[in-house]
Amino acid sequence: MEYRNRCSKPADDAFRRLLARAWNANIGSIPDWPKRRLVEPPVKSVIEVEWEEFPRGLRKDVDKYLKGLTQIRKSRTGRHIKPLRESTIKGRRAELKAAARMAVKIGIPVEKLDSLAALLKPKVAEKILDAYWEKNGEKPKLYTIDLARRFVAIAKETKCLDDRDCEQLQGMWRRLNEERPPEGLTEKNLNFLRKVLTPGVWGRVVKLPFAMMEEARRQQHRPIRAAVIAQKAVAIAILAVAPVRLGNLASIRLGANLNKPDGPDSNYWLHFAPEDVKNTVRLQFVFKEYLTQLIDEYVRDFWPTLLRDRKEDYLFPGVRKRAKDKTSFGVEISRYIEKATGLKMTVHQFRHAAGAIILKNRPGEFELVRQILGHRSLATTMRCYVGLETIQASEIFTEMIVDEINRRPADCGGR
Repeated sequence: MEYRNRCSKPADDAFRRLLARAWNANIGSIPDWPKRRLVEPPVKSVIEVEWEEFPRGLRKDVDKYLKGLTQIRKSRTGRHIKPLRESTIKGRRAELKAAARMAVKIGIPVEKLDSLAALLKPKVAEKILDAYWEKNGEKPKLYTIDLARRFVAIAKETKCLDDRDCEQLQGMWRRLNEERPPEGLTEKNLNFLRKVLTPGVWGRVVKLPFAMMEEARRQQHRPIRAAVIAQKAVAIAILAVAPVRLGNLASIRLGANLNKPDGPDSNYWLHFAPEDVKNTVRLQFVFKEYLTQLIDEYVRDFWPTLLRDRKEDYLFPGVRKRAKDKTSFGVEISRYIEKATGLKMTVHQFRHAAGAIILKNRPGEFELVRQILGHRSLATTMRCYVGLETIQASEIFTEMIVDEINRRPADCGGR
């Protein structure tokens, strides 16, 4: 809970319920697991309208709209748009259901919401967005701002509203968008990057896997402990040169995502197909010999212990089956890094560190950052890393001053 509050969004009752259920499910299943049960926070006694209770017309319109997102379609400018991922479509469905339920909560009769057009009508949409803003507090959250933009996009794509209504929705989104926080890295991430860019700090992280593998070798009389240390060592070593998202890291499969194209004596390549990446961009990384040797040692000496006689190809296998759970894996990696180096960071922050290190050594080369991180557009990369320019400018200017300080008297006209 402390880690969650420090490195992610604060734990709410929903998270506490999930944590309690996960804990309680292990009682009696895992040897030596504590017998004490955790109490689940009660679910708020708010009566919500079930989705099946909304008019059939609305449900049918929503299904039709979401089905369209699974197909290649054209934008208003004629550009072809790729189908959205299943997880993204699931999120869109949840947004529309939540918006419909919010409409009912603020007093709109459920029977009036008989179509997508009825839900998106400016008078209804404005009340929904106002309700979300009121719930957010003084400033609207990004969810509320993006929901307004989504209303505009849905109305135009489905043509369920006329141009005048669409323009009104557009105006609502513009007003909300004025409240959007400044783009770029959050203060939390900027604080993290100041540490990363401090000489010696990031070196401790990238050198850590070698020390961990040495520790794993010493612990081979305790095979499971040794294998778990080696597993985290390989994960950190991979993230240092291939800062992929946590889901991709946990899903790496030998022979599928990680292989040696030129036979057993060549180096590893790590690659992900577009459909396996969040923003549908192909990722490819070539590993150097040191990392190839590290992975080979792990696969040869430690990996079989973690597989527990299962015939699977996941590089980071879970306790029971398939890949290791990404959430718990991320927590383990973060804890080990903090304990060993003193640097508090999440797995995702390997991506921010990569961007900062590239721009420190190659100022202005945002395209290189884009390719390493797998962003779809250069604009996305520049928005994400706006704010680092002052750090880079400060370092460059400081070097100029140091040069002046170190200049010999003769260089200054003998004075």
